[in-house]
Amino acid sequence: MDPAPVRGCVLVTGGSGYVASFCIAQLLQGGWRVRTTLRSLEKAIQARSSFGQICPDAGAIEFFQADLTQDEGWSRAVAGADYVLHVASPFPRTSPKTDDELIGPARDGALRVLNAARDAGVKRVVLTSSIAAITNGHGAHPAPFTENDWTDETNLSDTGAYERSKTIAERAAWAWHVSQGDALDLVAVNPGAVIGPVLSADFSLSIELVKKLLDGSMPGIPRFGFPLVDVRDIARLHVLAMTAPAAAGQRFIGASDFLWGKDIAAVLKQGLGDKARKVPSMAVPDFVVRAVALVDPAVRAQLFNLGKEKRVSSDKAREMLGWTTRPISESILDTARSLQALGLV
Repeated sequence: MDPAPVRGCVLVTGGSGYVASFCIAQLLQGGWRVRTTLRSLEKAIQARSSFGQICPDAGAIEFFQADLTQDEGWSRAVAGADYVLHVASPFPRTSPKTDDELIGPARDGALRVLNAARDAGVKRVVLTSSIAAITNGHGAHPAPFTENDWTDETNLSDTGAYERSKTIAERAAWAWHVSQGDALDLVAVNPGAVIGPVLSADFSLSIELVKKLLDGSMPGIPRFGFPLVDVRDIARLHVLAMTAPAAAGQRFIGASDFLWGKDIAAVLKQGLGDKARKVPSMAVPDFVVRAVALVDPAVRAQLFNLGKEKRVSSDKAREMLGWTTRPISESILDTARSLQALGLV
């Protein structure tokens, strides 16, 4: 039997993050050599333990210390890498006091990684952006959003700090690529709200809704909805975007169905039975949500999304890259079961 082909080296930034963990696992399973960055190497043991839950080759990962807010460490991290998946980005669990808390690290961090990658002769950088850089600032939009759309970050009534930071960071990356990218390829992946099996208490903010539905901390369901995507599927899209020649210079939306909170609750009740007994059924009227927003900064920060159905199309990724997604109901139930198995609900 011929030996397996030798694959190249991939740097995945932000290795302790939720999406990054699954990207690393898929790369290792595909035979790639993988290194990752952490803000502090003290987190390396914990990160390796998390990877080990989904990949038997976790011991092969190399760790490098690098922070998005500092130049130090990036040139060493990218030296010898063939590809970079720049997944690391600030994602607040509470509303930031100013936009600069997010915009600076997101934009300047992306440019640090891009500069270091170009100087090291990296072939391609895949930037993890978000549908937040696509779907906001436009008011009513009956047709699904596509990669041709951009969030209007100047529309403060239909964006939050996170949406503005993701838009500004991705725009800055594309502008840099035109003026300074040289031979480096750039691809952007724009995920929807990421759910799926969790590995620890450190998971994406998107999963917080499932957790709150399960643990009874939400007495009712407000009219918030999201295009969802499974973390395993979005990790696979990153790898496809990294390797497909046709992906160079492209954006790819990575999302499945749009679901309202009530739809997610219905999946949980139907799929989990008695284990979903705390999941609410009552809808919360919009005026109540607006009243709560007066005293709750977290609710106030998302008020611009209340009642808005923003659908996206992933046809480009499916047709150009052959990307597929599992049923989103399966992803919701896998999310819930993993939260329960870890004792988090």
